Amino acid sequence: MVNSVTKEELLAATGRDLGASDWVLIDQQRINDFADATLDHQFIHVDEEAAAKTPFGSTIAHGFLSLSLLPHLIADLILRPENVVMGINYGFNSLRFLNPVKVNSKVRLHAKVKDVVEKSPGQILLTTEISVEIEGEARPALVAEWLTMSILGKG
Repeated sequence: MVNSVTKEELLAATGRDLGASDWVLIDQQRINDFADATLDHQFIHVDEEAAAKTPFGSTIAHGFLSLSLLPHLIADLILRPENVVMGINYGFNSLRFLNPVKVNSKVRLHAKVKDVVEKSPGQILLTTEISVEIEGEARPALVAEWLTMSILGKG
């Protein structure tokens, strides 16, 4: 589902709750694949026997694995202005990793529009408050203010 909106609707979206994504399973294969892709094979992520002896009791996902899932998790929630040519990841105002994601946990994203600014004609900067929630946990895996730029076409 794409949340297509007019430029005017997007510019007026400050404060809009975008809801939550579907849950995504973080299994050991996903963690191992991420370790291979990033060359980060720290034992807490990939050595199930050694990780079981830590206070976590199991392997945990890389914080950056949770972060890397943001484009997928927000895909069905984000507001897309009509006539958009492309969207650009513009960075973060803030980002905090609050809670480790243990193997075989499920995560989802909750999003709310914090601010919308037309930086120049046809370039709209969206600030979205996001949290990556862990099923059954009170504290989220991460919270952030994510910046995305929509570039609109002519016409």
